[in-house]
Amino acid sequence: MSGPDVLFLAVGLLTAGAGLLAVTSRQVLHAALWLVVALGGLAGCYLVLGAELVALVQLLVYVGAVVVLVLFALMLTRTGGVPVVTSVAQRGASALVGAGTTILLGGSLLATLGGDPVPIAGPSSTDVATGIFGTYVWPFELLSALLFLALVAAVAVARAPVGGKDRAAHRPDAPPAAPAEQGEAP
Repeated sequence: MSGPDVLFLAVGLLTAGAGLLAVTSRQVLHAALWLVVALGGLAGCYLVLGAELVALVQLLVYVGAVVVLVLFALMLTRTGGVPVVTSVAQRGASALVGAGTTILLGGSLLATLGGDPVPIAGPSSTDVATGIFGTYVWPFELLSALLFLALVAAVAVARAPVGGKDRAAHRPDAPPAAPAEQGEAP
């Protein structure tokens, strides 16, 4: 085994382990964070294979957009720490469906390709990079600024007081509020 083969195997095992933890995690926030690790590991696999542009797109689109969208939803609904409760039958059924899908996909790929290399025709990564970072650079920059503003707004909304009151007043360990004086505004 060569060095790139060992590196690909290591990154692949990390990716598979993170994917398994993302699926089996009991807390939604932890599952989202393991999903970040799994998608980043997949980008690492692309890098080892020499597909730098695909790795960059993997990081930008999936880690940078899809996972951030999931984290926005968790922040806005305030359900990040809520554990996911499933029965043993649901977990067994989902494992069975996942294994069946893997076997079906692997079997169809082996039957279609038969182990022969597939030639890929199309534009080179230089052509795609020139188009993205030359011709269409301003739409991408505007989109990144819009996503950044959405991130800031989501954090502001998530940190806003609940029901017009401070969150600290809703904690059971918080000291009771002092009664208002008669001359003060409420």
